[in-house]
Amino acid sequence: MHTEKLIEHDFERRRGRLRRQLKQHGLDAMLITNVVNVTYLTGFTGDSSYLVLDRDGECLLSDSRYDVQIADECPDLDVVSRRAPTPMSHILNKAVRARKVNALGVETDTLTVATYDDISVALTGVELVSTSDLVANLRQIKDRSEVQAIRASIRLAEKAFAVIRASLRPDQTEREIAFALEHQIRLLGGDGCSFEPIVAAGHRAALPHAHPQDRVIGDDDLLLIDWGALRQGYMSDLTRVLVTGRISPKLERIYGVVLNAQRRAIESIRPGISTGEVDFAARAVIQDAGFGPKFGHGLGHGFGLEIHENPRMAPNQPQVLKVGMVITVEPGIYIPKWGGVRIEDDVLVTKDGHEVLSNVAKELDECLV
Repeated sequence: MHTEKLIEHDFERRRGRLRRQLKQHGLDAMLITNVVNVTYLTGFTGDSSYLVLDRDGECLLSDSRYDVQIADECPDLDVVSRRAPTPMSHILNKAVRARKVNALGVETDTLTVATYDDISVALTGVELVSTSDLVANLRQIKDRSEVQAIRASIRLAEKAFAVIRASLRPDQTEREIAFALEHQIRLLGGDGCSFEPIVAAGHRAALPHAHPQDRVIGDDDLLLIDWGALRQGYMSDLTRVLVTGRISPKLERIYGVVLNAQRRAIESIRPGISTGEVDFAARAVIQDAGFGPKFGHGLGHGFGLEIHENPRMAPNQPQVLKVGMVITVEPGIYIPKWGGVRIEDDVLVTKDGHEVLSNVAKELDECLV
């Protein structure tokens, strides 16, 4: 039985960072409706709840299903809990009016039209100000506890992969391996996978987001596995290619190009460099080797509470890397009817450059099973 201590996060500090932005954007208060952002700012892991945050305080709006959970997860938070059939719009209206809000920021990049209309009707006379990525931009910079949580998620993913790799059999199917990975992550104390594992044998590895099928892996020379673990709300994201048959000259060449591209990109990571420049460091290697059109996706992405977060690592992106960002670096080459190679690691941007957080063997001769 796994009883590891929960990682403690400073939610008040996170709310303070957001609160300082209210004045900059001419807001009296902010309405947080995105469930992941509510979790980031409060520690509450339920759904169907909003956070109203003004310059002096905050209030969580939820319902009676979560009374006990809220008391356990965020006992010091001011909470208004509705009872059926009281609608959310009613307690939202009371909370906003009590704070004498004139200009209220709303997360229109994640709100549905229907929810926005409900809020507009409930808050007649209050100016709703559209905001985009205010909390998402805060989430890009991981604090110390988040980095700790991500490290733990990566270690868990690595341990699960090591068990699965050691037990691989030629008669296993892609789907069986994906199920085994999730089962192992849970046995080791995780909450499941960060996403449905990508397990693709042979020519199916040419599909960057292949769904596992009932294809037996022993029929092919290579097996691509893209997986991650979910632990205490935080995720990891890794990819390796295992050699299940012979190392052909084509596989050796393509694998070498991808590995070199990944190393070049990782070497370039430091505060102040743009994500587009990091992408180009890898893409140039692949282009120079003659495989440019076979690398069609971006180099990587941020991750944390969600598997895809800002920043975006892709061509011509101007965003600058900052200390505390955690990103994936995952170049790939995909050849239809042959297969594909993608190598992915998780990297922390540090004041001195970077730290590769993941540690799974990736030299080609280390990938033989």
